[in-house]
Amino acid sequence: MDGGSPDGSDLGSPHTFLGLDEVDEGPWDVVILPVPYEMTTSWGEGTEHGPAATIEVSSQVELYDPILDSELPCGLSFHTATSWSSDAGTLLEQLASIREYLEPWFDGAAFPIVLGGEHGLLPPLVEALAGHPALAGDLSRLTLVQVDAHADLRDSLNGERFSHGTSARRALDAGVGGLLQIGIRALGRDEAEFAAADDRVETFYARDLFSPSNGNSGWEALLARIEGLNGAVWITFDIDGLDGALVPDTGTPVPGGLTHWGAVEIIERLFASQAEVLGADVNEIAPGEDRITQFNAALIATKILAAHIANKS
Repeated sequence: MDGGSPDGSDLGSPHTFLGLDEVDEGPWDVVILPVPYEMTTSWGEGTEHGPAATIEVSSQVELYDPILDSELPCGLSFHTATSWSSDAGTLLEQLASIREYLEPWFDGAAFPIVLGGEHGLLPPLVEALAGHPALAGDLSRLTLVQVDAHADLRDSLNGERFSHGTSARRALDAGVGGLLQIGIRALGRDEAEFAAADDRVETFYARDLFSPSNGNSGWEALLARIEGLNGAVWITFDIDGLDGALVPDTGTPVPGGLTHWGAVEIIERLFASQAEVLGADVNEIAPGEDRITQFNAALIATKILAAHIANKS
């Protein structure tokens, strides 16, 4: 396994997130962790190229956000770590190497943003997160806020239990105490039944959020739920949670999803709540030639950072 290290010894990538100048040594306030993992994609491929493409286009994202007093980086130190990589021969060995790559960064010293890569990176991510001081080894204290088109609650997909389509189920198996799903609109009956039966899972389906016949009632209920969150939270943002028109090159774009401004409101409300957001991953970024998919991923990651900084100030 080869990856960035907290001492900055292997800093030197020609690309940095948002094109910001970065200092060679920590401590850093924000760390960007590229994880170009792809082993179980079941339709469109290319997520292994997503993190690098997102970092590249992020140089075109404006550094101004009205919720901040100054432009990013707001006097903070950012660090774009060397990408995770592994030549391990099996899927489980690859997942173990992701956990090993992430663990040193999840010590609470810096706010982490993980760029993926397929959503199958989630189980080793939460295992690495168990060592965070806010959790002290107890994942039952963690709530995952999952923005996604897909429930990812299958027990297996194409015969594989550690697939991108099983990532939320495996995170629960690892001990995560709560799963708040937002924008789900593509799932199997077994997933719907599992979500309904498991008290740890709370799902806001896209139809209930966006159907014209519901007015704004579903959306207002979601915002109220977000505002009521407390304790440790991790955001796992699959970009196919956005409407397919915004991310046409992700592996499985689905219509009927979040608008950009809907995503912004969710993120801002979450950071304004009583929850302690430990970090986020933005995943399933399969870049396209028109660059809109990776640019929208960069916008989401930047908004998460801006909301984090605004909440800390």
